Amino acid sequence: MKILIIDDERAIRNALKDILEFENHQVTLASDGKEGLDIALNNSFDAIFCDIKMPEMDGIEVLSQLTNANIEAAIIMISGHGSIDTAVECIKKGAFDFIEKPLDLNRVLITLKNATDKTTLVKETKALKKKVSSIQDIIGESPAIVKIKEMIDRVAPSDARVLITGSNGTGKELVARWLHEKSSRAKSPFIEVNCAAIPSELIESELFGHEKGAFTSAIKQHKGKFEQAEGGTLFLDEIGDMSLAAQAKVLRVLQEKKLSRVGSDKDITVNVRVLAATNKNLKEEIEKGNFREDLFHRLSVILIHVPTLAERIDDVPLIFNYFMKQICSESGLPQRKVEQSALEELKKLKWTGNIRELRNVTERLLILCGDTITKEDVIAYATPSI
Repeated sequence: MKILIIDDERAIRNALKDILEFENHQVTLASDGKEGLDIALNNSFDAIFCDIKMPEMDGIEVLSQLTNANIEAAIIMISGHGSIDTAVECIKKGAFDFIEKPLDLNRVLITLKNATDKTTLVKETKALKKKVSSIQDIIGESPAIVKIKEMIDRVAPSDARVLITGSNGTGKELVARWLHEKSSRAKSPFIEVNCAAIPSELIESELFGHEKGAFTSAIKQHKGKFEQAEGGTLFLDEIGDMSLAAQAKVLRVLQEKKLSRVGSDKDITVNVRVLAATNKNLKEEIEKGNFREDLFHRLSVILIHVPTLAERIDDVPLIFNYFMKQICSESGLPQRKVEQSALEELKKLKWTGNIRELRNVTERLLILCGDTITKEDVIAYATPSI
């Protein structure tokens, strides 16, 4: 653990240093506030011990500047002239704790442990939030992708319903997420429903909710996805697999902006933008009697078709490099160099699994290859035999 001690008294600095180094911590010393502030702003520490009474720049000023700079280290103030008012002021300005001199060894170590536990938790929470909330970019410079990005920018601010078509693994969900992210509903929920993954007998309950006792396993009231997405966006993925009965109820919600839970005759008003996606040809499904034509027209105010990777093969190197950086960052793997011949070899593949397959191939090459990914590596590992 890296710790900075800012104190103008050499005896205090050295005493703290001896205690903390005995506990196997890395300790850096600063003899005044200006020096300490400079060190803290240009280095990363887990905790900072800072004296209050110092010449030139006192500890309160150091504390204020460090908190304004949003450093992640826990700041512990120390003083031989402490008072309740001083302690309260320090805590208000962002200090983790306040310790009076003469320093008590046990108090120092306990405070340090509590402070670093909190710092670790804050860092983990930030990392987790970033991981959860981050939306992958739409990577590509092909005309089809440029057109999709332009369409998203034009359509997202409206409440128009959008039907996104394309093969499996092309990135239809990503288009839907960006439509939500760039809309006025971005701060409200984005709720996704995979219509193909939910049994037909449960789809209505999932979408519209149910009342307690509506069926055998309904032991309590349940809000459906439409209600969960209130004020935000509901993404109906693989809508071509939805049952006709559920289609009729979705049509009613789109027409009237009202729904009723399973087992209830009470109407509930909902404010939801609906986006839908499918890998099926819905016009063919309409002819077969598998999909309602009126629902198709309700959903397809705007149509966005996402091309297969084979249809934009020149984007493969860009997407490969993007995934490589992302996977190395997430997994702690070292970055690799990639020969141009390897990228050209990647462009020769059929990519029947589209973007999903390319990400898997990228991860496989990063794990199995050396410092440089070569053409021979792509030939050997990109399409392994089953």
